[in-house]
Amino acid sequence: MTRLSLGAFSAAPTITDGLRPVNLQSDLRPLADLIELAFADSMDSAGRSAIREMRYLSHMGAALRLLTRLNSLAEGISLGYVYLVAGELVGNVSIYPANFPRELGETWLLANVAVHPRHQRRGIAQKLVASSLDTLRARGAATVILQADCANEAALRLYEATGFRYERAWTHWRRSSRMRASAPTPHDFHITRLRRKEGAAEFALAEAARPNSRGGLGWLKPLRKADFCPSPWQQARKWLSMNSLEKLIIRSADERDILASCWLENAAIGFGRVQARLFSSPAKDHRAYAEALISNLVSRYDRATILVEHPRDDDVVSELLRQQQFKARRELWHMRLDF
Repeated sequence: MTRLSLGAFSAAPTITDGLRPVNLQSDLRPLADLIELAFADSMDSAGRSAIREMRYLSHMGAALRLLTRLNSLAEGISLGYVYLVAGELVGNVSIYPANFPRELGETWLLANVAVHPRHQRRGIAQKLVASSLDTLRARGAATVILQADCANEAALRLYEATGFRYERAWTHWRRSSRMRASAPTPHDFHITRLRRKEGAAEFALAEAARPNSRGGLGWLKPLRKADFCPSPWQQARKWLSMNSLEKLIIRSADERDILASCWLENAAIGFGRVQARLFSSPAKDHRAYAEALISNLVSRYDRATILVEHPRDDDVVSELLRQQQFKARRELWHMRLDF
């Protein structure tokens, strides 16, 4: 876990204008108000939960110093910066460790880049981002990643100007549990669970479909062989974490290759919500495989809310998801900067 600076808990500085590091004891509540205002149109249930948590933590006083070492939300906020105008907190940026495996390099993420609407277009966001990058460069970071709304042209221009490059755009799809599934789509494929010995073949498929140079498997989901060919210890850790993961695949006729795969996360726990990931070989026409897997997914979890994070550039899957009554909730660019 990243070690926190005691400056994050010291008495609030007397700065009334300009940029300074976050002070958790004085800044959490106004930060919650700013982030809620800035992201009101796109905030999901997890974001609203984080806002409530920030407001709760703001009442902890001196105990916050201890709790923050155990709380990843406050940890990331404490490493960021705020911007003040006449004593009012009007800008923020948060910095979080991505906690990627060591072999992927020290990776950090930029989040909650927000400026109050009354103070936008004054260069505040540029100063916040630049200071954050200077801090991360000094800490020895190898890579910084972020998400930005595809429709937020001002934010995209800012990140481009500071050196970030586009990895891939992703659409977040949601199918309500209130929807009822239509009759399953007829197909000639045999959909079955992945065999343990097939991890290497599935990894080869994922390398072609979801390379790390284009964002990996999704947000904060880098492509790692260990996720496809886990050791006994890694399998035991997953079992103890109660993070259910089922993998359904379609094999080639000779059973040598895996043509398509669908991951179902938390499907066995029974919380009424399933996170699905689909990928198939970009070298083949994958419409038939994707249609079969999506139809199977909807039929099996007809009474659950189904969430899918999928590359926006895959027009075939996007069309099939719409046909199965999925709604696009957000479209986000994943961007990265390598020092």
